[in-house]
Amino acid sequence: MHILFIHDNFPAQFGHLAAELVRRHGDRCTFLTGRANAQHPEFEVISYRQRGGATEKTHYCSRTFENQTWQMEAVYRAVVDRADLRPDVIVGHSGLGPTLWLREHFDCPIVCFFEYYYSTRGADLDFRPDFPSSTENRLRAMNRNAFLLLDLENSTLGYSPTEWQRQRFPSRYRDKIRTIFDGIDCQLWQPMSRSPRRIGERVIPDDVPVLTYATRGMESMRGFDIFMKVAKRLMDRMPSLQVLIAGQDRAAYGNDARHTGMASFKDWVLSQDNYDRSRIHFLGLIPPRELAQLFSITDLHIYLTIPFVLSWSLLNALACGATVLASATAPVQEIIRHGENGLLADFFDVDGLTEQAWNVLQSPERYRHLGEAGRQLVQSHYSIDVCLPKFRALLTDAIHLHHAGRAASDSGSIRASNANF
Repeated sequence: MHILFIHDNFPAQFGHLAAELVRRHGDRCTFLTGRANAQHPEFEVISYRQRGGATEKTHYCSRTFENQTWQMEAVYRAVVDRADLRPDVIVGHSGLGPTLWLREHFDCPIVCFFEYYYSTRGADLDFRPDFPSSTENRLRAMNRNAFLLLDLENSTLGYSPTEWQRQRFPSRYRDKIRTIFDGIDCQLWQPMSRSPRRIGERVIPDDVPVLTYATRGMESMRGFDIFMKVAKRLMDRMPSLQVLIAGQDRAAYGNDARHTGMASFKDWVLSQDNYDRSRIHFLGLIPPRELAQLFSITDLHIYLTIPFVLSWSLLNALACGATVLASATAPVQEIIRHGENGLLADFFDVDGLTEQAWNVLQSPERYRHLGEAGRQLVQSHYSIDVCLPKFRALLTDAIHLHHAGRAASDSGSIRASNANF
């Protein structure tokens, strides 16, 4: 099987899937991406260059569609320039790997990764009244679904990583969307030695309690400010507590700067209270193996998110056997059951989060079974060993559907021709 993957930001959700398809099934995988000079030892990576996009003169609410149209044009030019490309199936991220025009160039099925359907109420845009969305952002949210709807209408099949994300899409399209998680490599994300407890060059004594937090960007949507409030209270009560934070000082989502007046949400949060910076260690963006080590040595890992796309870091932490305290928001509750494989508390309940965290940090061994159950959950439901067969079956089914539809269309054309004879 030859699969053509399309994602603007290689490798993103598809890189590890493509690599495993090559290794386990001998499939041929080709990757189209907007990243210049991207390479991979196991499959071909083709870079495309976007020649235009939205400007300040473009209506704010239509800029996403404008950018995606220019991206689609770049993707289309890239495949036209490669006459030798003849994939059996195309896989694209609806919104970050547009596939729509490829229907006019390739006679093959298209599978779309449907990550998130926007709405003005009941999810990300109205969850935090302390960081309210602007009117223009709420209006823009409806327009941002335009390409999603085109892909829902024109794709052969699709998939979403969680059932909560799948259920956000219009009911008329859900039958063509399957719930398939991206797949966790449980050989990489696994419990590692806790003795000595080492992160990079830093060694933490066994009797020192450790609290961790990991994020792509430190922002309100991932509750960084809430976490820091909890950490401050815990540090005041536990003089030896060490706080390790992995992630970048950036906003991956949202518009925090509009509320804080500062470019760095991290700096704004730290300016709101008197933190003992000697016990808070910002590790930056660390390699996966080092992050797995962090999850393995922590006494408690806190994961917070508003109702939005679920972070890989939650599943990675569970796979490493970490005891996790998380926000009781819809996407998280699909994974964590309170008291069984982790702990839950209301996103805004700083007191409740602090008390649960205090209990764990006082006696970490009493809660280790939660991390063990979390790893078992990932292995049985979310590992690459479980998810890859589902993903490949999706591709195979899409190919069968496409050929069946083409055969039905050809048969109809023959009957019409005979009727006109």
